[in-house]
Amino acid sequence: MKLLFLTNKPPYPPKDGGAIATLAMINAFARAGHETTVLAMNTRKHHVTPWDLSPDLTNQTILHLVEVSAPVTAKGAIFNFFFSKLPYNAERFIDKKYQNKLLALLEAHSYDIIQIEGLYLLPYVPFIRKVTNSVIVYRSHNIEHEIWERTASQAKGIKKLYLKNLSQRLRKFEISLIDHYDLLVPITLRDEKRLNELGNRKPALTIPAGIDFQDKEPVVKPLRNDLFFIGALDWTPNQEGLIWFFDNCWSEIKKKCPKISLSVAGRNAPDWFVKTLQKYQINYVGEVPNAYQFMKKHGVMIAPLLSGSGMRVKIVEGMSLKKPIVTTPVGCEGIDAENEKDIFIAVTPSEFINYIIALAKDISLQTSISNNCYKFVKENYSNEMLSNRLTDFYKTYIQ
Repeated sequence: MKLLFLTNKPPYPPKDGGAIATLAMINAFARAGHETTVLAMNTRKHHVTPWDLSPDLTNQTILHLVEVSAPVTAKGAIFNFFFSKLPYNAERFIDKKYQNKLLALLEAHSYDIIQIEGLYLLPYVPFIRKVTNSVIVYRSHNIEHEIWERTASQAKGIKKLYLKNLSQRLRKFEISLIDHYDLLVPITLRDEKRLNELGNRKPALTIPAGIDFQDKEPVVKPLRNDLFFIGALDWTPNQEGLIWFFDNCWSEIKKKCPKISLSVAGRNAPDWFVKTLQKYQINYVGEVPNAYQFMKKHGVMIAPLLSGSGMRVKIVEGMSLKKPIVTTPVGCEGIDAENEKDIFIAVTPSEFINYIIALAKDISLQTSISNNCYKFVKENYSNEMLSNRLTDFYKTYIQ
């Protein structure tokens, strides 16, 4: 097959869940012998240079980067609020340069599949229809408006009002684009069900974000009293989740396990959030050059999420490295792991505290959970297995 992937940020380096999920699928198709091309927006927020790119990606895939500013500014948000009906998140990615490069590719090449990664490039579908008869796939990484509904529910004051308005705009935007594509590929079964409830009638196949096990070496040695968090620190759900954890859990954990340590890694943390983190007795690392190496050298992974949508790819990645995970019901959405066997899912702060204390004090429990979570991920999230399923699905609809 010949595939064109459309993305609103470069798929490499894989520093957040969206990039990890996109890169994993691109590489899986390329390694299976399919011709893969990527047209990516090179935005100010996720900007890369040629030497940032993975040799695997550049050698196996044709990559085109288009410089798109897509700035996030207070002035832009205010202007959008008063003078546009589109959600600010989406409006930033409507770009003439990107459209012109897309046109050039579609005129020069014939693709079997054009796969759109995420909601914000769906407005290009009518334009694509005018140029080609390729099968258009919408790979839904999450239910976008749900992220902001949940975020709004945690906010206060003017911020709450703004986020509530944004989530309402996003809901209308998301619903308006349903069925514009030919095939739907959600990342979770829950998302597939929600999109069907919102109006999807196109054929769908749920394919979770996969793991390249050939690139991973699991760490089997459990570590006592060592916690870590890794995730994009400019993403509101991660910020809220960590603040919730510090406000409700951290002091009690330190009281019961004075020697316990927590390392927090992530990119693009705003100054106010760095100052918040520095108030606590933790090791704030910031952006790390290699997330895999960071995760390898630490013990128990925490993922205290209260909002967001879709699948937390970092959790699956942690499980593939035999890391015990303590998360919340929101954090585990889309990951059908068994609580207290493959993962720990805490509903309340006291449960979160108790799970961490139990893991910190019991190395045998860490070992058991580590082995179980690795087996679970290996059986359900192998990239090769998932890409083969998706290939068979696509071949049914290619003319």
